[in-house]
Amino acid sequence: MEDAFKVILYFNNSFLFISALIGLIKFKRLKNTEKWYVYYIIFLFLIEAAIKISIYVFKLKNIDFLYPLYVSGELFLLGSLFIRKSNLSRYWYIPIVALVGYFFFVNNAETNELKKVISNIVVICFAGYSLLTEIKKSETNNDRFIVADAFIFLYYAVSVFIFFMLRQLKSFSNDEVYMIWGMNNILCCFLYISIIYTFLKLKK
Repeated sequence: MEDAFKVILYFNNSFLFISALIGLIKFKRLKNTEKWYVYYIIFLFLIEAAIKISIYVFKLKNIDFLYPLYVSGELFLLGSLFIRKSNLSRYWYIPIVALVGYFFFVNNAETNELKKVISNIVVICFAGYSLLTEIKKSETNNDRFIVADAFIFLYYAVSVFIFFMLRQLKSFSNDEVYMIWGMNNILCCFLYISIIYTFLKLKK
């Protein structure tokens, strides 16, 4: 299962790179709010590149120092995206910025996973509210990124479920853990594919 996991991870990184590249190409065609999808994808690509460089170029065995940047940046970008899309009050930035500050400046390896779960739950709430709003307005407003939003909601929800499942059931073998996280990465692939599809079908 470890080999299969590595293959899935390779495809995951490939789709991430493709979505970032297409997002940059289509950037000028996007509305101001939609440009946050590109910021989000570019950020994930840069984090993944930093991880690879740290491991394979600098031969670092511990890359935990990147985790606070990853969690806080991801939360800020997706939080900002959905606050803008849903026309929510700017006061919603207050809890987002507070959480981002805590995630970034309080670097504790023991709580890093918990930070990710909290971040994911916040993203799920914003994405879910945005989806409900988009569905209600579907007859009068055709949101171009509704498919991407649905996969964002699904991916982050499944990630939280997997985290709690692995924490509660610690009897999983290594192969089973690789299989579970492999399924999570497959869903992540579909998230990137949905964003690629959305970028490609955009018209001027």
